[in-house]
Amino acid sequence: MTRRTLPPLNAVRAFEVAARLGSFVAASQELHVTQPAIGRHVKALEDNLGTSLFERTPRGVVLTTAGQHYFEQVSAALQAIAEASVDLRTRARKPSLRLVVVPGFASRWLRPRLAAFRQLHPGVRISVEFNAGFGDPAEHRADLGIGYGEPEEYSGTVETLVRPAIFPVCSPAFLAGLEKPLRHASELPRLPLLHEDDGTWWGQWLKACGVRAKAHAELTYDSADQVIAEAVAGEGVALCNEYLVAQELRDGRLVRPLPDAPALQAYVLVFPPATASPITRSFTHWLREALAR
Repeated sequence: MTRRTLPPLNAVRAFEVAARLGSFVAASQELHVTQPAIGRHVKALEDNLGTSLFERTPRGVVLTTAGQHYFEQVSAALQAIAEASVDLRTRARKPSLRLVVVPGFASRWLRPRLAAFRQLHPGVRISVEFNAGFGDPAEHRADLGIGYGEPEEYSGTVETLVRPAIFPVCSPAFLAGLEKPLRHASELPRLPLLHEDDGTWWGQWLKACGVRAKAHAELTYDSADQVIAEAVAGEGVALCNEYLVAQELRDGRLVRPLPDAPALQAYVLVFPPATASPITRSFTHWLREALAR
């Protein structure tokens, strides 16, 4: 590809205005320069292109055939630049919010509610990155992070949003198919337990319930979505909280086979070091209220 060469752009602009208005005087008034300056720009452009663009007459200037052809193309190009610039300025003025969020909370609680936030803030551009193991939102160029764990696991300013109760869930068919009724958490390790990790989370939950037992994971899943889907399909018992399975509990696809519900880790709000923007502050206020409801 040959190297692209452009004529002096100030000269092109002066030519386009003079051709559009049919007058060097009118062009000088629109561009707030002197008439001789317009003439010098046009002469420089003609020298650069190697052809005459205007015929000088006692009544003013008239485009040559070459000038008319050049004007049509240049005018369209400048119009495209103007429209692109307006579009970019409009986009730059729109507030934006970039979030990095643990996947289960992002897909099952946050995403269905973002429309409500956008109704309060029309025009805001929101992007959500699903990330189970982020530590610092700044590393993901995010304005805000929503994690699940303990506050000390995260960098920046950390606020505990809620420490939800954790309880086992399974499908009604799975529960009905058990040989014996399920009466105590100590009976769970003999059942197929559904895991997102190596069994650590189930182990923590059992210990919080006073059960001394290890939970070994022979099969693990990448996300809460997968674990919940397996539980709905009757494949075993999953650990969840109300923010993840409220809908499934309401419509009866999942049930709670036991009342045990100790609180373990917390959902946390993680602020990067930079000062929060107005839209970030609005979102955090909305998020706290939505969780409270």
